[in-house]
Amino acid sequence: MKERIELGLLYSRSGSYSLISEACRSGVLGAIAEINADPGMSLSFVPIERDPQGNTDAYGPLCEEILRESSARHVIGCVTSWSRKEVIPTLEKAGGTLWYAVPYEGFEASDHVVYTHACPNQHLLPLLGWAFVQAGRRGYLTGSNYIWGWEMNRLARDVILGAGGEVLGERYLPLGALEIDRMIEEIRATRPDFILNNLIGPSQYAFLEAYHRLGQEDAHFRAATCPILSCNLTECELPAIHPAAAEGLIAAGPYFRGATGWPDAGRNFGSSHEAAAFSAVHRLARLLSGHPGAETESLADLLAHAPGGTEGIDPSTHHTDLPVLIAQVENGAFVPRERLGPVAGDPYLAHGRDAVVPGAPSLRVVS
Repeated sequence: MKERIELGLLYSRSGSYSLISEACRSGVLGAIAEINADPGMSLSFVPIERDPQGNTDAYGPLCEEILRESSARHVIGCVTSWSRKEVIPTLEKAGGTLWYAVPYEGFEASDHVVYTHACPNQHLLPLLGWAFVQAGRRGYLTGSNYIWGWEMNRLARDVILGAGGEVLGERYLPLGALEIDRMIEEIRATRPDFILNNLIGPSQYAFLEAYHRLGQEDAHFRAATCPILSCNLTECELPAIHPAAAEGLIAAGPYFRGATGWPDAGRNFGSSHEAAAFSAVHRLARLLSGHPGAETESLADLLAHAPGGTEGIDPSTHHTDLPVLIAQVENGAFVPRERLGPVAGDPYLAHGRDAVVPGAPSLRVVS
């Protein structure tokens, strides 16, 4: 008989970022099904799911409900940094662990979180390095008005100015807001070399379509001369964007559909969100398999005592080594342009915050 272990799921199935949540949830459920069907695994997972419905204030109480009303001590979930920070105090009180499978802005290393997607040295620094070579060093920064946008643009500003560039404008929108006209007019007036897009959800979709219309009026605002860059845009959101508006977008991430080099070899995921969530569940299963009762251990003890090792999780920061790809939308799909990696997560940028410029010894062009 397999040991049955309850596993929390905490993803919003509605709201501004529901497409990302659904991609992550698909990865989690796919991994659970595979693990439960694997006779070589000594355990099976029983999902205990709660849906915050896009309400950030619901994450903490629902996480507490999972930990109080079930035996689950590991939770896979959260999309925004705001929601992640809401559940950490609950995890600290209950001795639980969150497995976080989306890119984030760094400058965090919780004893109760495993970060299985990218932090800035694995997305923003290589992306800006690409932009400096391919487009120029005069940037315009956009963002949704919360932690991700603030922190990503703060760091981008430091990197751009440190490289002798200019930040020509910086503007934020409330989550879900569609009033992008002023942002577009500022971009039209300042004529940057690139735009860093830290908007999320419907705000992002409206901005991309308005920018496409601007490019039809003025050829400067097209991908060849003024590309839009993103650190969190993946295939799971392309259906929400008009195909013409998505064409030419540049994104950084550890995986794009069909790319090689992802740790779970031989599988083709729909996006890096799905891949990172799938990987999180499998890492946890391997840490727990053959180690009855390990699901109740603290994260530090679990990593220290795991018979098969730490599963690529840094015991000091709980970040993972990841490939770094820079890809561009071409004919409706992301096509890799550059590859770097694998790169160890460095959430506090202890090894520096300079842009990673293509042409460095470990960077190669992907055909």
